[in-house]
Amino acid sequence: MQREMLAKAVDNPYKPHLTRIIRIIPMAEDHCLFQMRFEEPKIADSFTFIPGQFMMLTVFGVGEAPFSISSSPSRRGFLEMCIRRIGRVTDALYRLRDNDLVGIRGPYGNGFPLELFRGQNIILIAGGLGMAPLRSLLNYVLDNRVDFGKVSLFYGARTPEDLLFRDELMSLLHRGDVDCQLIVEETFKLPGHLPWSGKIGLVTHIIDDIEEDISDYYVAICGPPVMYKFVIDSLLKKNIKKDRIYMSLERRMECGIGKCGHCTVGYKFTCIHGPIFTYWDAINLPEAI
Repeated sequence: MQREMLAKAVDNPYKPHLTRIIRIIPMAEDHCLFQMRFEEPKIADSFTFIPGQFMMLTVFGVGEAPFSISSSPSRRGFLEMCIRRIGRVTDALYRLRDNDLVGIRGPYGNGFPLELFRGQNIILIAGGLGMAPLRSLLNYVLDNRVDFGKVSLFYGARTPEDLLFRDELMSLLHRGDVDCQLIVEETFKLPGHLPWSGKIGLVTHIIDDIEEDISDYYVAICGPPVMYKFVIDSLLKKNIKKDRIYMSLERRMECGIGKCGHCTVGYKFTCIHGPIFTYWDAINLPEAI
């Protein structure tokens, strides 16, 4: 199934295709969700990808940069990327408006192993902007809910204002087929700040509080580099095997084709061999996490 999805991707993944911005949705401070659609009907209709893969986005006259895909391949006709405003390319991107054109090439990378996850219990763990790529996997699982076992989402952010896709997450709290747990590091009881009655602390606190046996679960993680060590330590204490922990190293993505060498992790290229690695892989890759 996963190979079929890759085979259906754009014929020449190295060629940028004109893509029109159809909507820009503010998510948090300096974070927006960009909804886009390929200009060529053939590309728009046939394009697909695997959750966890990424695209190279070009702002014409400025440059290009890699971004993870936030939408699910099960929802066709458009592409979504949640992008943080940081740097020259994103500054230029944020100056664009609905109906403006950008260039898109890809998809690149390996994506999450959907065949392994199918029929299994899954935990998705996100921190901060890490919710952007994990949203693709989450929505794919929800759109194919009968194909998966128990599904949990643990998402931590610094403040309630920093939670991405807040409205979507709040709706998950009322679904009976998903265990959605949100946590923030701090909250402010001041005018203008969002009210918060949920958990306060770190996402590892959610893992540590689990009482059931989760040793047979698969886990997908994405977040800031500092988060990985502590989350993995908590997971290992729950007897989850190293080869069942999948991490996205999406922050190491560069040119998309492994030519610039900036994505090198040990003896592998994040753009080619990743950005999804198991913890077992990472043990043998210096400076992976």
